[in-house]
Amino acid sequence: MKYLNDRITVDESICNGKPTIRGKRITVETILDFLSAGDSIDDILKNYPSLEKEDIYESLKFASSFLGKMTIKGTAA
Repeated sequence: MKYLNDRITVDESICNGKPTIRGKRITVETILDFLSAGDSIDDILKNYPSLEKEDIYESLKFASSFLGKMTIKGTAA
C-alpha cells in the first residue's frame, strides 16, 4: 500500500488501484460523486460511519491538487 498523504492510499489489490481512504474500500471518487450529487458531509458520514470529516476534506484537497497538475491536453504537468 502506498500512502499519497496521511489519509489517501493506493493499493493495486483494493478498488483496482484507485485512490482510497486509509486503505478502505471507499474511493476518493465515491466521496466526490456524493458531494457533486448534493450530499452533505454529514450525509456521507452517516452512509460510511468509518469515515471522518478529515477524510472528506483530504479527498477534496487531493482532487484539487491532481487537477492543478493537469494541462490543456489532459496530461500531468
